[in-house]
Amino acid sequence: MRLNNSPWVYQLDTSRIIQKITNDTRTDVVIVGGGIAGISTAFFMLAYTTKKIILCDRFRVGHDATGHNAGQIVSYFERPFADLVREFGLPKTAYSQHAIESAWVLLEEMYTEAGLTIPLSRFDGHAGIQTKEQLISFLADVRLRKEAGLPPEVVRVALELTDIMESDLAPYIGLYKLVPHREILTLLETHNESFIASLSYQKGVLNSALFVQNVMLYLQSKYKDRFTLYENTMIQKIVVHDEKVLLDATEHTITSQNVILCTNGFEHFSFVTYAGLDLNARFHNSIYGRVGYMSAYLDHLRKPPTAISYLNRDMPTADSSYYYLTRRPFEYEGNPQHNLICIGGPDYVPDDTKKYSNSDQYPDEAIQDIDTFLKRTVDEGEVIAHEYIFTWHGLMGYTKNFVRMIGFDPVYTRVGYNLGCNGIGILPSIYGGKRIAQLFNREKVEPTIFDITL
Repeated sequence: MRLNNSPWVYQLDTSRIIQKITNDTRTDVVIVGGGIAGISTAFFMLAYTTKKIILCDRFRVGHDATGHNAGQIVSYFERPFADLVREFGLPKTAYSQHAIESAWVLLEEMYTEAGLTIPLSRFDGHAGIQTKEQLISFLADVRLRKEAGLPPEVVRVALELTDIMESDLAPYIGLYKLVPHREILTLLETHNESFIASLSYQKGVLNSALFVQNVMLYLQSKYKDRFTLYENTMIQKIVVHDEKVLLDATEHTITSQNVILCTNGFEHFSFVTYAGLDLNARFHNSIYGRVGYMSAYLDHLRKPPTAISYLNRDMPTADSSYYYLTRRPFEYEGNPQHNLICIGGPDYVPDDTKKYSNSDQYPDEAIQDIDTFLKRTVDEGEVIAHEYIFTWHGLMGYTKNFVRMIGFDPVYTRVGYNLGCNGIGILPSIYGGKRIAQLFNREKVEPTIFDITL
């Protein structure tokens, strides 16, 4: 067993003085949760409204799920695009997909406005496809994306294998490239010849915990009169009245006009209306936790940043489980001349998320699974006597339909949501923060698949 030792938390300033709530107070808006969703919501609320904001986090900013994630930036859903179209229709799904991809611009706005210099890389990332069923699922998505006018994803299919799939590929002529099998294996940095195709699109890598910490410092500096941060402040109960919201912060009460939940779920506090009705009954059943395991080792600074996912062969479609590898420059023990190679994939759904803790040890079984993946998949030259410097796990919040919740409760309109990372958190969190600010300003916005419904 190992400690839960995250590379993202490793780079945070642990000497920073924090502030806890010391008295009852009032504000316009309380944001619960100090991860990427909470800080993004605070950023856009402060930038585009005149509201006074209090942000509360039960740990330190960036130390919970945002500090225990995969550290990669992607814009896809962990559900096939075609599946979302069947549920929501093409126009709404396409608009929502475009909105997530437009969050790259919002990320740059936050990065530039806050004057950040931390590493941020953007590039073409890749996904490895092992079966005909997976390939057809991706091609169906690409065809719908093209119909919707979305930027194309590049699908490459091994030229040597097309004869046995000719009839299956016929409906998708023009949506893929035929390339030598070796080209696909090179893109995927693998020696595993069972990968028959690849999909490429824009991805990125970022220490989102460090990003959150630095944006928070900027907000504290710029909005001294309108932004207050309380860390190590547990919200135990939220009571929604017609004219206000009361938040029980252990020994003190915060009275607010609105509350915005930017958490993994609702497992750590009770959430009721003034009449005693339990809002958890509706939303808690829509969110569940999944614990993901990751590990990382250092390498020479000899290759550019990348992010590659590898679909498992025994999983038939594009929404199935997968392993992933990321690479990015990383400063360790004062030396910036390293690449950090991160691998993730093993996960499980805990019986009770209340019993999960960031202090739980890292199981040997997860290391064994990751080692097996590396030996089976990654180029042999990459895996040379590596030593895991970091091993970490994190609790991700999943909605039942794998679609983020962004907006205000249709009944209890003083309650807003920007939550449900569904394994893909950075861009949706940032977009959600901007949309919350737009809704506060009563701007006219297009309906999305993220809207809260009963």
